[in-house]
Amino acid sequence: MSFISEFKKFALEGSVLDLAVGFVVGAAFKEIVTSLVNDIITPAILTPALSFAKLTNLSDLVIPGTAIKYGSFLSSVLTFIIVAFTLFILVKAINTAKNKKKEEATAPPAAEPSSTDKLLMEIRDKLSAR
Repeated sequence: MSFISEFKKFALEGSVLDLAVGFVVGAAFKEIVTSLVNDIITPAILTPALSFAKLTNLSDLVIPGTAIKYGSFLSSVLTFIIVAFTLFILVKAINTAKNKKKEEATAPPAAEPSSTDKLLMEIRDKLSAR
């Protein structure tokens, strides 16, 4: 097998394409989560703290006398926590669905009636036919 054909096989396998799609969707999802954290959650949670500190923007939170912006760091931490929690919920739901599907596929077939049960069913059928 030539180098180019091996590469073509590798690049066109489903897992590589799935990874590429996941990467693109993840990049778009990151923008949504960043906006959610920066524009909705962070102001809602930190507005009292910012007003107490007489600040209007989270990035204004700095350690006095330094260039350390811990407000931006807090925003990044909140973003990470939300993304991690969301992915946890998503993976948990997918795994639950997979396990249910696997259980249904591997469920044992209904047990056949025993020979005694078959005999009793025949007797019942003959009695009801009378």
